[in-house]
Amino acid sequence: MRKLLQKLLGKWVIRLSNKFGSRPNQKRIHNALTTLYHTISKSPGKRGIILEVKQADRFIIFSDQHKGARDYADDFSLAEPNYLAALNHYRKNNFHYINLGDSEELWENLMETIIKHNQATFDAERAFIEAGAFTKIFGNHDLYWDNDPLAGFNLNRIYGQKISVYEGVILKTTVDTKTLNIFLTHGHQGDLQSDGNWFSKWFVSTIWAPLQSFLRINPNTPAYDSQLKTEHNSMMYSWQAEQMNTSLITGHTHQPVFASLTHLERIYLKLKNATAAHNEKEIEMLNLELRKRIKKGDEAPEFKQYKPGYFNSGCCCFNDGDITGIEIENDLIRLIKWSFLKTGSPERILLEEMKLAELLD
Repeated sequence: MRKLLQKLLGKWVIRLSNKFGSRPNQKRIHNALTTLYHTISKSPGKRGIILEVKQADRFIIFSDQHKGARDYADDFSLAEPNYLAALNHYRKNNFHYINLGDSEELWENLMETIIKHNQATFDAERAFIEAGAFTKIFGNHDLYWDNDPLAGFNLNRIYGQKISVYEGVILKTTVDTKTLNIFLTHGHQGDLQSDGNWFSKWFVSTIWAPLQSFLRINPNTPAYDSQLKTEHNSMMYSWQAEQMNTSLITGHTHQPVFASLTHLERIYLKLKNATAAHNEKEIEMLNLELRKRIKKGDEAPEFKQYKPGYFNSGCCCFNDGDITGIEIENDLIRLIKWSFLKTGSPERILLEEMKLAELLD
C-alpha cells in the first residue's frame, strides 16, 4: 500500500514541499545580505566574525544536515556515514570546519530527540571545537541557536562548552596583493517562507513531517546537475554580482552552485565557448552530455551577466546518502562530494575547482 501511495503521491508531495519551502523576495534578500555584511564588517561580534585567512589555512564548509530522529522523516540518516567519514578526514588534515546552518532539524523535532539520536555527529564536530577550528552558523530550521534562552545550556550539553553561534562570517584573505572577502551565511534571509514565518514551521512539523515519514520520501534528490539555478540561488547571485572583490557562499536551497553556475549551466557555458572556438570535437561531446540531462524544448540560459563569485554548498541530506560541500585550500576553492555509491565506502570526489584569484574583480 505504501509503495502504491509513493508512486501516486510522490511527485505531488515533493511539489507541495517545494511550494511551501521557498518564496524568495529579491529586495528583501538584497537588503538582508547588505545589512548583515556591513554589520559584520564594521562591528564583528554577536552577528558574525571576521577570520583573517593565511595561505596555509584550510576550510571545509558543509550545510543543511537537518539531523533528526533517525525515523523515516529524517533526511540525514542515509548521509550520516559520509558525513562522519568526511569530518574524520578534515580533522586529521587540519581543516577549519564552518557549519553553515540547518544542521539540526528543529522544525520537526524536539531538542531532546536531536541530542538523543545524533551523539556520534556531535562528537565528530566537537573534535573541531577542541582544536579551535569550528564556526557554527544558524539557519532557519535551527534558528533556535540564535533566539532561545536555553540555547547556551544545550550547546554545553552537546559540545561540553557553550560556543558562539553566528548569522554569518567573513573570510578575509590576500590574493595577488588584493583583499578578497568571502562572505558566508545560511541564505534564508529574505525568503518569505523561511525568514521567521510561523506558518511554514507549522506546515513542516504538523503536515509535511508525518506525511514524509509515512510515505518514506526524501525530496532532496541528487538531480541538481540536471537543473538551472533555483530562483533563490539566482537572487543570491544577483546580490554578489554587485559587490567588488567579494564572494558569497550560502546553503539553504540544497542545490550546489559553483562559481555562480550549476553543473548543467557550466555545460552550457562550455558549449558556448567551444562553439565560438569552432571546436567540433568539444561541441559534439557537450551536446551528447546535454541530451542526457535536459528535456526537449529546454532553452539555454543567458550568460551576459556571468560573474564567478557565488557558491552554494548544497546539502548533507541527499536521498542517495551523498553530501556536498565547499573546500578552500592553497588559494583554491573546490566543490566536492562524499559518496559511497562507487566503492561501497565513503569516498571524496572532486567536482569543480578554481583559483581564488579568478574571483577578484
